[in-house]
Amino acid sequence: MITPWLLLSVLAFPVIAHAAPQPEPANGKLKVFILSGQSNMVGFGQLTGNPGTMESHVKDNPKAYGHLVDKTGRHVIRNDVWIVNLSYADRERQGWLTTGYGADEKHIGPEYGFGFAIGDYYEDPVLLIKCAWGGRSLQKNFLSPGSADYPRPVKDGDTGFQYAEVLRLTREITGNLKKYFPAYTGKGYELVGFGWHQGWNDRINQQAVDAYEKNMTNFVHDIRKDLGIKRLPFVIANTGMGGWDNPPRYKAKVEKLMEAQLALSDAKKYPAFKGNVAGVETRDFQRSLEQSPSKQGYHWNRNWETFYLIGKGMGDAMAGLLSEND
Repeated sequence: MITPWLLLSVLAFPVIAHAAPQPEPANGKLKVFILSGQSNMVGFGQLTGNPGTMESHVKDNPKAYGHLVDKTGRHVIRNDVWIVNLSYADRERQGWLTTGYGADEKHIGPEYGFGFAIGDYYEDPVLLIKCAWGGRSLQKNFLSPGSADYPRPVKDGDTGFQYAEVLRLTREITGNLKKYFPAYTGKGYELVGFGWHQGWNDRINQQAVDAYEKNMTNFVHDIRKDLGIKRLPFVIANTGMGGWDNPPRYKAKVEKLMEAQLALSDAKKYPAFKGNVAGVETRDFQRSLEQSPSKQGYHWNRNWETFYLIGKGMGDAMAGLLSEND
């Protein structure tokens, strides 16, 4: 169910050792997932050049990543996973999942690894709705109504505007599948999961860090309420830039945020989230400057493998939740 697509470079991807759940048999309905967050959900995993790009990883580790290209080095397309991204009016894009759905055609975001994992899990087709904007915080932009009483947002920059946009875009796309997924001819759809990777703008603000766990908990509850799905599965990938060895001057602050993001998957602390919220620890996915094509620490040094592993980890975690609740 994969077809080749010609791009300008040779690329590939890694495999994480997980006991893969059995594929979910088809029931004829499109499986819809929302992927949301800020710039690292937008995606800066670089495709070409050296080191740390898809091109270099495919070349250096074909056993792990060679399945992402065909015999001529062309990128593959998942013709069972469709993606729609309306986050920016000047960069709206939709199509079969492949590389180039990150910040631009030269990058990937977590949608790539996520889509491969979930596409393998479902026999039914999959739709990814990507709702991601750079430089937005949970403390303000994604703040949900359960965290504060604020005026109805009407423009970007208003409190809660991105929260409202996630809902609006999801309803717009699922309500107009003939427009946004014209190839789909099945028996309707099921909204079955939400993936979250966000946090840079919060982790640089102590007040936002201190409120993050409460705000994230309210976000999950409010999304479920507003979409009308009581136990909508959530996967939260923490903001692990810097890995396990952040500088002392801000180590405590950023680690508090990362642990807050993972806390929601603690069934003892949040029994209502048992079996329907999972956390993905991303600090192991940090790659050094010498292993990466950029010095942008806030974008994971633009390391392609990092972004792939984040997405793959989220997809595996989501499949795990879904298989447990079948």
